[in-house]
Amino acid sequence: MPQCEMCGAEQASLTTTKVEGAELELCSSCTDFGTEVREEPSGSSGSKYSTSSSSGTPSSSSSSGSGGSGGSSGGSRRRRDMFDDMEEIATDYDDRIRNARESKGVSQEELADDLNEKASLIRKLERGDTLPTDEVQRKLERALDVSLVEGEDVDADWESNDAGTMTLGDVVKRKD
Repeated sequence: MPQCEMCGAEQASLTTTKVEGAELELCSSCTDFGTEVREEPSGSSGSKYSTSSSSGTPSSSSSSGSGGSGGSSGGSRRRRDMFDDMEEIATDYDDRIRNARESKGVSQEELADDLNEKASLIRKLERGDTLPTDEVQRKLERALDVSLVEGEDVDADWESNDAGTMTLGDVVKRKD
């Protein structure tokens, strides 16, 4: 006999219910915690909570884009999330900050004053104890004229004194 995925009660029939974004098989007393998922008969354009898509994911259904992906156009496109717009901070950001500060001949306290931040934050950043917030990252990049984003210094590898002698194989780093 199937068990309710919320309370564990054994019942003959369970209802598919969406609770906090997860679809669960629940007993009649637990279905009040969510929204019942109704399965549409095949051939109709699935509702927002349809579980009848052929591949198991609502966003790749073969119906028109009017209902399967929760408001975004194009049924098979992946939904954008917050990580798509994030730049990846360089793994050696601490060295980049320290070297740029030292090359400008500025102390940690002076840099902190220029950025309107605490000197302890600059010390933690240069030790690699903490990652800079987006705002602090922008301030540091402007004040020190340095990039803290991963892969920004790759352009230097492309520069060559002898035009035409550099190939893609000279720049690519293999992950063997």
